[in-house]
Amino acid sequence: MNLSNLIAQRPNKTIYRDGDRVVKVMNEEFLAADVLNEAHNHAIVQAAGFPVPALHEVCKVDGKWAIVMDFVEGRTLASMLDEDPKNAAQYIERLVDIQMDMHSYKADRLRHLSDKFHDKINQSGLDSVVRYELHNRLQGLPKRNKLCHGDFTPGNVIITPDNRVVVVDWSHATQGSASADAARTYLRLVLAGQAELAETYLQLFCQKNGTEQKYVNKWLAIVAASQMVKRVPAERELLLRWANIIEFNG
Repeated sequence: MNLSNLIAQRPNKTIYRDGDRVVKVMNEEFLAADVLNEAHNHAIVQAAGFPVPALHEVCKVDGKWAIVMDFVEGRTLASMLDEDPKNAAQYIERLVDIQMDMHSYKADRLRHLSDKFHDKINQSGLDSVVRYELHNRLQGLPKRNKLCHGDFTPGNVIITPDNRVVVVDWSHATQGSASADAARTYLRLVLAGQAELAETYLQLFCQKNGTEQKYVNKWLAIVAASQMVKRVPAERELLLRWANIIEFNG
């Protein structure tokens, strides 16, 4: 295995190209269960027929867990947005279209999104009253079984030279509500300092899905609570504000 060709460095993982394959090497804090769960999710989505890089193996590299999959030639929607900001609305519309297509797939062997969010609320560090109200809200929301990515951002969508779509990073994949998945994308864009793009995204998502924004808003406090598990100091103030709002009127 040749790890001399670094193609991406992230806070908790390093990604290399080795010929026609990609080796995603996790940092030491990753447990075997976490890595195997990501590979398991990826394999389920691949079997469902949604376009992902072909998965090859889970292994260890210098004592660290790694996932090996096909290398996909192309550019991410994030790089397109950075290089061509005047056409941002066009790229965000493409993001929404891809997400809508993803939500048309079923992956019944994935964990249910609601179960995951109940666990995240418990781990959020919020006070007991807020946690209780969030659990109640989550319990009252409809249960769906659409394929949800859980971190569907422009950086995780690759467009190939022949205009095919490939989506990567399935560690947070679940089956659940499209509106919840959209709320998560909206939150991630806001946290990335792209509030204007986030608003464009949410308007387009609701318009194209025929969904009133209030249905997405019902998930915002829940996805904010789930994000608090990461304990990122720069995010805390915004997430606390969102997680403590029990009813959105949007």
